[in-house]
Amino acid sequence: MTDFSFSGLSPDTILDALESQGIFLQSGLLALNSYENRVYQFLAEDGQRYVAKFYRPGRWTDAQILEEHAFAAELIDNEIPLAAPISLNGSTLHHHTVAETDYRFALFPSVGGRQFENDNLDQLEWMGRFIGRIHRVAHAKGFAHRPSIDIESYLDEPKQVLTQSTLLPEHLKTAFFAILNPVIDATKNAYKPTSSIRLHGDCHPGNILWRDGPTFVDLDDCRMGPAIQDLWMMLSGDRQQQLLQLDTLVEAYEEFHPFDTAQLPLIEPLRAMRMVHYMAWLSRRWEDPAFPRAFPWFAEDKYWEGQILALKEQLSALQEPPLKLGY
Repeated sequence: MTDFSFSGLSPDTILDALESQGIFLQSGLLALNSYENRVYQFLAEDGQRYVAKFYRPGRWTDAQILEEHAFAAELIDNEIPLAAPISLNGSTLHHHTVAETDYRFALFPSVGGRQFENDNLDQLEWMGRFIGRIHRVAHAKGFAHRPSIDIESYLDEPKQVLTQSTLLPEHLKTAFFAILNPVIDATKNAYKPTSSIRLHGDCHPGNILWRDGPTFVDLDDCRMGPAIQDLWMMLSGDRQQQLLQLDTLVEAYEEFHPFDTAQLPLIEPLRAMRMVHYMAWLSRRWEDPAFPRAFPWFAEDKYWEGQILALKEQLSALQEPPLKLGY
């Protein structure tokens, strides 16, 4: 079945939605690199540059989106550099209905900068401090409506999606599931979180802009989970490089918030969960026309052959001793 989630979101619809909140454009709409939602940058008549984000219909409830916005407001109140939604007419979440589809959207300030360099130890030190500051705010209370990082949504449901996917070539299915299943089993055995807090949830270099320091963007995946989730995606390179990077991050992190070393064994399970979840996400969204255009390789044999190899490497990583502090 074709995905019609954004089929009615024409430029005229976007303009009408923005104008309903008193925002009038001076420039055209520039589509930004987002697939789960639709995101556009523009210059308004007030001379300010904004970003409008239209949420994928049906993905989040209003309560979940507003909880994301409230978390962003808490972080801003604590002077953490973040692109947070702007309140218009008393709310940060707005509705515009077209042909019975309720498009929910929010307006953000446009922030600039280059991508964070995760192999730059000076920048990693900055990141450790700011993630520590985020977690100091985050641990004060939990989310009531947002989901958690858990086995069901990151392994069991994705496996079911992949089992039913027509994108996985028939002649590779046996080899693929022969390695996917032991990866899932090993991950389930290893994923034993000691505590959960509110997280950014998707804290990878693409969601950090750098200009005289970091600015965090895109809390769309914020959820409950272990604190290490917001740190492990900062790591890159071989094991020795990652050990040095981890020491740099954690030393700076602990200037603002205690770090639970018992979570270090969760790094590779979380990496495995992200791998499995990502493949299933692409499969789920394939009927959205934006996905075949952006990820044409997903339907090719070469991609799935590469995933078989990547899963084999991840199974080996799951069997290695976890990273430790004190490089």
